[in-house]
Amino acid sequence: MPQPAAATFEIAVRRLWPELDWITDSALRHAVVRTWIRAFELSPLSPEDLERIPFTLLVPDCPTTFMQHKRCVVHIARQAAESMREFMPALAIDMDTVIAGAILADVGKLLEYEGAGGKTMQSRRGKLLRHPFTGVALAMQCGVPDEVCHIIAAHAAEGDLVKRSTEAIIVHHADFMAYEPFKI
Repeated sequence: MPQPAAATFEIAVRRLWPELDWITDSALRHAVVRTWIRAFELSPLSPEDLERIPFTLLVPDCPTTFMQHKRCVVHIARQAAESMREFMPALAIDMDTVIAGAILADVGKLLEYEGAGGKTMQSRRGKLLRHPFTGVALAMQCGVPDEVCHIIAAHAAEGDLVKRSTEAIIVHHADFMAYEPFKI
């Protein structure tokens, strides 16, 4: 089956991510969109799959979809960053970096996951390279700034080994707030 054109993927990405409009820097917004398009070009998953597959394979019978989780993380990160800016004005926080990083944090899962027999499973590549690694590779290829790539790299457990930026701390905690309750 032939792959849809990049324009078709762009329409799907913009439908999946209304939060893209929160990114005020048009060049950054465009790089974020290009990253998702590239991920779909390389992935066995379709945009529609993201509305039905689980956001994690670490929770058996996970009841929350990839997009439910991802959009929740973006909203939590934005609201946390806004509250921190309001109550701690001495702390410099770049909102575009937070939002772009939250939108892109799990883009590498499109290369980590595949579907087989109606089930979502880890791909061969995913067994070798977790999504923070493939996500950074995709983002760098699409011109995403290092500050946002840092968030992608540091949002999961791999980030425990580096000094996270303020924006990366925000996204990391937003991500775990929307993950850890499923482990209870």
